Amino acid sequence: MAEQREFFFRRLHSLLGVVPIGIFLVQHLFINHLAVYGEEAFNAAAGFMHELPFVLLIETLVIYLPILFHAVLGVYIVITSRYSTRRYGFFRNWMFALQRFTGIFLVIFIAWHIWETRVQVGLGNVDVNYSLMEGILTSTPMFIFYLLGVISAVFHFSNGLWSFLVTWGITQTPKSQRISTYVCLIVFLAVSYLGVRSLLAFAYGV
Repeated sequence: MAEQREFFFRRLHSLLGVVPIGIFLVQHLFINHLAVYGEEAFNAAAGFMHELPFVLLIETLVIYLPILFHAVLGVYIVITSRYSTRRYGFFRNWMFALQRFTGIFLVIFIAWHIWETRVQVGLGNVDVNYSLMEGILTSTPMFIFYLLGVISAVFHFSNGLWSFLVTWGITQTPKSQRISTYVCLIVFLAVSYLGVRSLLAFAYGV
Protein backbone atom coordinates (compact mmCIF):
# COMPACT_ATOMS: atom_id res chain seq x y z
CA MET A 1 0.00 0.00 0.00
CA ALA A 2 2.80 2.41 0.90
CA GLU A 3 4.59 1.67 -2.37
CA GLN A 4 1.39 2.26 -4.38
CA ARG A 5 0.83 5.57 -2.60
CA GLU A 6 4.42 6.69 -3.28
CA PHE A 7 4.06 5.61 -6.93
CA PHE A 8 0.86 7.67 -7.24
CA PHE A 9 2.37 10.79 -5.65
CA ARG A 10 5.50 10.60 -7.79
CA ARG A 11 3.39 10.35 -10.93
CA LEU A 12 1.25 13.26 -9.78
CA HIS A 13 4.42 15.21 -9.00
CA SER A 14 5.68 14.55 -12.52
CA LEU A 15 2.34 15.47 -14.10
CA LEU A 16 2.02 18.75 -12.21
CA GLY A 17 5.55 19.70 -13.25
CA VAL A 18 4.38 19.68 -16.87
CA VAL A 19 0.66 20.49 -16.50
CA PRO A 20 -0.06 23.10 -15.27
CA ILE A 21 3.30 24.38 -13.93
CA GLY A 22 5.29 23.89 -17.13
CA ILE A 23 2.57 25.44 -19.27
CA PHE A 24 2.37 28.41 -16.90
CA LEU A 25 6.15 28.86 -17.04
CA VAL A 26 6.14 29.07 -20.85
CA GLN A 27 3.14 31.41 -20.84
CA HIS A 28 4.71 33.61 -18.14
CA LEU A 29 8.01 33.93 -19.98
CA PHE A 30 6.19 34.60 -23.26
CA ILE A 31 4.31 37.50 -21.64
CA ASN A 32 7.58 38.79 -20.18
CA HIS A 33 9.21 38.54 -23.60
CA LEU A 34 6.80 41.21 -24.84
CA ALA A 35 9.01 43.67 -22.96
CA VAL A 36 11.34 43.34 -25.94
CA TYR A 37 8.72 45.25 -27.97
CA GLY A 38 8.51 48.08 -25.48
CA GLU A 39 6.89 49.16 -22.26
CA GLU A 40 3.40 49.60 -23.73
CA ALA A 41 3.33 46.09 -25.23
CA PHE A 42 4.28 44.49 -21.92
CA ASN A 43 1.93 46.63 -19.84
CA ALA A 44 -1.00 45.81 -22.12
CA ALA A 45 -0.40 42.06 -21.86
CA ALA A 46 0.33 42.11 -18.11
CA GLY A 47 -2.72 44.29 -17.49
CA PHE A 48 -4.94 41.95 -19.46
CA MET A 49 -3.75 38.93 -17.46
CA HIS A 50 -4.13 40.79 -14.16
CA GLU A 51 -7.70 41.89 -14.96
CA LEU A 52 -9.00 38.42 -15.85
CA PRO A 53 -12.19 37.46 -13.95
CA PHE A 54 -11.49 35.52 -10.73
CA VAL A 55 -7.77 35.92 -11.35
CA LEU A 56 -6.80 35.24 -7.72
CA LEU A 57 -8.89 32.06 -7.59
CA ILE A 58 -7.45 30.88 -10.90
CA GLU A 59 -3.89 31.63 -9.80
CA THR A 60 -4.42 29.80 -6.51
CA LEU A 61 -5.91 26.65 -8.05
CA VAL A 62 -3.83 26.48 -11.23
CA ILE A 63 -0.51 27.97 -10.11
CA TYR A 64 0.13 28.38 -6.39
CA LEU A 65 -1.31 25.12 -5.03
CA PRO A 66 0.29 22.94 -7.74
CA ILE A 67 3.64 24.69 -7.22
CA LEU A 68 3.38 24.26 -3.44
CA PHE A 69 2.57 20.54 -3.74
CA HIS A 70 5.29 20.03 -6.35
CA ALA A 71 7.83 21.85 -4.18
CA VAL A 72 7.03 20.02 -0.94
CA LEU A 73 7.06 16.60 -2.59
CA GLY A 74 10.14 17.57 -4.58
CA VAL A 75 12.07 18.38 -1.40
CA TYR A 76 11.02 15.00 0.00
CA ILE A 77 12.29 13.28 -3.16
CA VAL A 78 15.61 15.14 -2.89
CA ILE A 79 16.03 14.00 0.70
CA THR A 80 15.17 10.36 0.01
CA SER A 81 16.79 9.91 -3.43
CA ARG A 82 20.21 8.38 -3.87
CA TYR A 83 22.65 9.26 -6.59
CA SER A 84 26.41 9.48 -7.02
CA THR A 85 27.79 11.62 -9.82
CA ARG A 86 31.36 10.97 -8.65
CA ARG A 87 30.97 7.24 -8.81
CA TYR A 88 29.04 6.97 -12.08
CA GLY A 89 29.39 10.25 -13.96
CA PHE A 90 26.83 9.26 -16.56
CA PHE A 91 24.89 12.00 -18.37
CA ARG A 92 21.55 11.02 -16.87
CA ASN A 93 23.03 10.79 -13.42
CA TRP A 94 24.21 14.39 -13.76
CA MET A 95 20.79 15.41 -15.06
CA PHE A 96 19.27 13.71 -12.03
CA ALA A 97 21.55 15.65 -9.70
CA LEU A 98 20.97 18.97 -11.47
CA GLN A 99 17.23 18.41 -11.38
CA ARG A 100 17.38 18.10 -7.60
CA PHE A 101 19.77 21.05 -7.18
CA THR A 102 17.70 23.40 -9.35
CA GLY A 103 14.57 22.24 -7.54
CA ILE A 104 15.94 23.36 -4.17
CA PHE A 105 17.16 26.65 -5.61
CA LEU A 106 13.78 27.28 -7.23
CA VAL A 107 11.98 26.92 -3.90
CA ILE A 108 13.97 29.96 -2.73
CA PHE A 109 13.73 31.86 -6.02
CA ILE A 110 9.99 31.38 -6.57
CA ALA A 111 9.17 32.30 -2.96
CA TRP A 112 11.18 35.51 -3.33
CA HIS A 113 9.71 36.30 -6.77
CA ILE A 114 6.14 35.87 -5.49
CA TRP A 115 6.88 38.04 -2.46
CA GLU A 116 8.53 40.74 -4.56
CA THR A 117 5.78 40.84 -7.18
CA ARG A 118 2.42 39.20 -6.49
CA VAL A 119 2.36 39.79 -2.74
CA GLN A 120 3.43 43.41 -3.10
CA VAL A 121 0.75 43.93 -5.74
CA GLY A 122 -1.83 42.38 -3.42
CA LEU A 123 -0.74 44.72 -0.61
CA GLY A 124 -1.16 47.69 -2.92
CA ASN A 125 2.51 48.65 -2.75
CA VAL A 126 3.23 48.26 -6.48
CA ASP A 127 1.44 47.82 -9.80
CA VAL A 128 1.86 45.05 -12.35
CA ASN A 129 3.78 46.93 -15.02
CA TYR A 130 7.07 47.35 -16.81
CA SER A 131 8.44 49.71 -14.17
CA LEU A 132 8.10 47.06 -11.47
CA MET A 133 10.40 44.60 -13.21
CA GLU A 134 12.70 47.34 -14.46
CA GLY A 135 13.21 48.56 -10.91
CA ILE A 136 14.03 45.04 -9.72
CA LEU A 137 16.36 44.04 -12.54
CA THR A 138 18.44 47.21 -12.82
CA SER A 139 20.16 46.00 -9.65
CA THR A 140 23.08 43.83 -10.80
CA PRO A 141 22.80 41.28 -7.93
CA MET A 142 19.06 40.91 -8.57
CA PHE A 143 19.64 40.57 -12.30
CA ILE A 144 22.09 37.73 -11.67
CA PHE A 145 19.66 36.15 -9.19
CA TYR A 146 16.81 36.31 -11.70
CA LEU A 147 19.04 35.07 -14.52
CA LEU A 148 19.96 32.00 -12.47
CA GLY A 149 16.32 31.59 -11.47
CA VAL A 150 15.02 31.69 -15.03
CA ILE A 151 17.64 29.29 -16.39
CA SER A 152 17.10 26.94 -13.44
CA ALA A 153 13.33 26.99 -13.95
CA VAL A 154 13.60 26.26 -17.67
CA PHE A 155 16.13 23.48 -17.10
CA HIS A 156 13.99 21.97 -14.35
CA PHE A 157 10.97 22.02 -16.67
CA SER A 158 12.81 20.70 -19.74
CA ASN A 159 14.59 17.90 -17.89
CA GLY A 160 11.40 17.17 -15.96
CA LEU A 161 9.58 16.86 -19.30
CA TRP A 162 12.05 14.12 -20.29
CA SER A 163 11.38 12.31 -17.01
CA PHE A 164 7.64 12.79 -17.45
CA LEU A 165 7.75 11.05 -20.83
CA VAL A 166 9.59 8.10 -19.27
CA THR A 167 7.50 7.96 -16.09
CA TRP A 168 4.24 7.91 -18.00
CA GLY A 169 5.46 5.24 -20.43
CA ILE A 170 5.52 7.49 -23.50
CA THR A 171 9.21 6.95 -24.24
CA GLN A 172 10.20 3.40 -23.25
CA THR A 173 12.84 2.44 -25.79
CA PRO A 174 16.44 3.76 -25.76
CA LYS A 175 15.88 5.29 -29.20
CA SER A 176 12.75 7.19 -28.16
CA GLN A 177 14.52 8.44 -25.05
CA ARG A 178 17.46 9.69 -27.13
CA ILE A 179 15.05 11.53 -29.41
CA SER A 180 13.24 13.05 -26.47
CA THR A 181 16.61 14.21 -25.08
CA TYR A 182 17.16 16.31 -28.22
CA VAL A 183 13.57 17.55 -28.20
CA CYS A 184 13.86 18.62 -24.57
CA LEU A 185 17.17 20.33 -25.36
CA ILE A 186 15.43 22.37 -28.05
CA VAL A 187 12.67 23.24 -25.57
CA PHE A 188 15.31 24.34 -23.06
CA LEU A 189 17.08 26.58 -25.57
CA ALA A 190 13.89 28.12 -26.97
CA VAL A 191 12.24 28.86 -23.63
CA SER A 192 15.54 30.04 -22.12
CA TYR A 193 15.81 32.52 -24.96
CA LEU A 194 12.39 33.96 -24.09
CA GLY A 195 13.33 34.31 -20.44
CA VAL A 196 16.84 35.69 -20.80
CA ARG A 197 15.84 38.07 -23.59
CA SER A 198 13.07 39.54 -21.44
CA LEU A 199 15.48 40.05 -18.52
CA LEU A 200 17.84 41.98 -20.79
CA ALA A 201 14.94 44.10 -22.03
CA PHE A 202 13.83 45.01 -18.50
CA ALA A 203 17.32 45.65 -17.17
CA TYR A 204 19.07 47.28 -20.12
CA GLY A 205 16.32 48.14 -22.58
CA VAL A 206 17.82 45.92 -25.29
